[in-house]
Amino acid sequence: MSKVIIGIVTKHKKNNDTRTNGLIRDEVKQTIFDNGAIAIAILSPNDKIQYCGDDWKTYEQKIRIEEIIEQIKLCDGIILQGGTENEAYEYWIAKYCYDNDIPVLGMCAGQNYIVGALGGKTTLISNPEKHMRVNDTYVHSIKILRSSKFYKIVGQEEIMVNSRHKRTVLECPKLDKVAFDEDGNIEVVEAKDKSFYMGLRFHPESLYKIDEKMNNIFVEFIKSCANKKT
Repeated sequence: MSKVIIGIVTKHKKNNDTRTNGLIRDEVKQTIFDNGAIAIAILSPNDKIQYCGDDWKTYEQKIRIEEIIEQIKLCDGIILQGGTENEAYEYWIAKYCYDNDIPVLGMCAGQNYIVGALGGKTTLISNPEKHMRVNDTYVHSIKILRSSKFYKIVGQEEIMVNSRHKRTVLECPKLDKVAFDEDGNIEVVEAKDKSFYMGLRFHPESLYKIDEKMNNIFVEFIKSCANKKT
């Protein structure tokens, strides 16, 4: 059987001049290759970047949808990366994958797209100094509901995670809230009625080489993609 193909949605980063660069973080693509799947890029077909904050619907009519769908059709699952800028096509992809039960893993800002695409909202956290800790391997613990898919993946009710973010989930009507940090902020959301549709506030891609539980997130994601493939 051919290998599972995971599409990583490209983000954009501004240079000091007028040019922009598409970005796929090396540690994100490496988690996929190291776990036996193939990583490819999902690119925006638009010639102008549509930074949108949380208001992605305003830009929806400008998204070149058919060309995005053709890229998604090449893939068995999709990863939504973290980053500081939100682009309209990231939200649209999150919505399309939900509607078509295509496996999705969103990390940090990727969780924002999953939540926002389904009519939810995010908000700034009250204590960013605690959570925007870029260089720390582990920052705080999270508690996990035993009834969740995420619990079945990591096998524990409490684990340590990293943290480098300024936002949290405010509401997510179509998703289950299944893990929480020490301040009560939502760390993991999932759709139990989908094959794999999960948003994490932390960055397992930075920990997968040293933490089996973090790596198992990618193992189970890829397994779900393989099951859909067959």
